[in-house]
Amino acid sequence: MKPALAALALLAFASAAAAQSGNNLEIIHHPNYDKNVFMPFSPAIKVKSGKILWLAGGTALPVYHDHPHKREQVLQYLGNDLEAQIRRTMDGIMETLKAANASPKDVVHVFIFRTRPRTGDIGRSSAVVNSYFAPFNHKPATTNMAVLELGEPEQLVEIQVVAVVDN
Repeated sequence: MKPALAALALLAFASAAAAQSGNNLEIIHHPNYDKNVFMPFSPAIKVKSGKILWLAGGTALPVYHDHPHKREQVLQYLGNDLEAQIRRTMDGIMETLKAANASPKDVVHVFIFRTRPRTGDIGRSSAVVNSYFAPFNHKPATTNMAVLELGEPEQLVEIQVVAVVDN
């Protein structure tokens, strides 16, 4: 009887993991991990099928903006507010996912690059990014790091996303 219970528990876990992510993805957890610990990301996501969608690094500037950057655009969109820049960046990423017929639940990995690090920035930036995935009950694998410099002195964040979409 114990093997049947173990198989049933594994099936329930696999179903919950599949429901949390896109059809092409499987959330991977360690055996016997403590479910009471809040994790804002998944330790790993297995790609079962589909095609990889690489999004260019996004910023608070509009997705389509001039290169080299126009100073008036930089001043308009890159205010000294980390959370506001992250929201604008994530809005652009969501538009790009939609244009590719993808959704937040298809995202495998989020790379967050922050400048001018301050205590608490990791938590603040993670909370904003996670708010875009929470309605889909999805937690992509995430890397959140401080870097020395990005494209403009006013730029506080750049975010890159990798997703997996249907064939």
